[in-house]
Amino acid sequence: MDVEKAGKKQRGGFQPGQSGNPRGKARGTLNKVTRAAQALLDGEAEALTRKAVDMALEGDRAALKLCMDRIMPPRKDRPLEMALPSIEGAGDLLKFSAAILEAVGRGEITPSEGATLAGIVGNHAKALELHEIEQRLADIEKRLEGKR
Repeated sequence: MDVEKAGKKQRGGFQPGQSGNPRGKARGTLNKVTRAAQALLDGEAEALTRKAVDMALEGDRAALKLCMDRIMPPRKDRPLEMALPSIEGAGDLLKFSAAILEAVGRGEITPSEGATLAGIVGNHAKALELHEIEQRLADIEKRLEGKR
C-alpha cells in the first residue's frame, strides 16, 4: 500500500519536495502587471512627460519635484574640500580622527560624512596593522632561519 501512495501525486499535482518548475523563472521574464502597464504606457511617454512639465509650470509641487528629480537627481556624495593630515604610521591615525571630529564640530562636514571618513580611517588602520604583523612575522622567520 505504501508503494502505491509513493507513486501517486499529492493534492496539487506535485510530489512533496519536487518543484513544478525546477529551472525557475526565466531571466528577464516580466510579470503580468508590469507587461500590462508597459502596454498602456507604450507610445505615451512623450505626452505624459509634457503633461508633467505643464503641471510643474502651473505650480503643482509634486510635478515640479518629479521634473526636478529627473533633471538634477539628488547628489548622493560630494567631494570634500578640507585639509587632512597625511598618514605615515599608526600614530597619525589619531590626528586624522581628531581632524574629522573637529570638522564635524565646526560644521565643515556632516556627521554622516564624518562617519564615512572614520570608516575609511578604520580600514586604513587595519591595513597598517596587517602590514606591521607581516613585517614582524618576516623578522621572526629570519631570526629562526639564522638559528638553524
